[in-house]
Amino acid sequence: MRINIKKIKIAIDSPAAAGAGTLAKKISNHYNLFYLDTGKIYRYIAHLKIRYPKKFCNSFIKKKIKSLKIQELKKKELISDLVGLEASRISQKKIIRKMVHKFQVKCAYMPPKGYNGSCLDGRDIAYNIVPDADFKFFITANLKTRAQRRYKELRSNNNKVNFKEVLKSIKKRDKSDYNRKIAPLKKTKDSVLINTTKLSKRSCFLKIKKIIDKKIRINGNL
Repeated sequence: MRINIKKIKIAIDSPAAAGAGTLAKKISNHYNLFYLDTGKIYRYIAHLKIRYPKKFCNSFIKKKIKSLKIQELKKKELISDLVGLEASRISQKKIIRKMVHKFQVKCAYMPPKGYNGSCLDGRDIAYNIVPDADFKFFITANLKTRAQRRYKELRSNNNKVNFKEVLKSIKKRDKSDYNRKIAPLKKTKDSVLINTTKLSKRSCFLKIKKIIDKKIRINGNL
């Protein structure tokens, strides 16, 4: 759906498996926004480390990010728990974050032609990547619900997983994301909190759409 509005920027932060990715995609499709799952970039780098351990170095990463195509971030192998935990460790490295940050900012402020703006989701979007975003949301859900969602996602991709291990992995990821020294996960004061624990995907989408549409009506073209 194309809407004739000034280019807008939407920032979405969330802990792992809270449903932010699904919502961000729906929002992006509805308003014709360029979508970027920023966490997938770290997963992409983590996958490179696992796949090319001997080649893995800063210059190798820089070259890969420079030529990175969004389609590469959609590969199924990036969603494994092994890649996720490695991504969490990699995301704490200052030099890597600096390289990724540049790519993220470019996507947010200079989306490809034909889009009405951009929508980024991750851990530090609202205060670090797009601090002047027109809309900011913090998506969350309780731990058990998030673990169940990740478990189903992994099972649907034919991964042999154990729920208890997935739950343990989510806990470990939360601890890392909330407590890392560089760009930790946190909700900004101007971010709207959306708890998806007891809400359907459609209900969450409509709740966010209502907020966006209201501001568009009040301000006209953003």
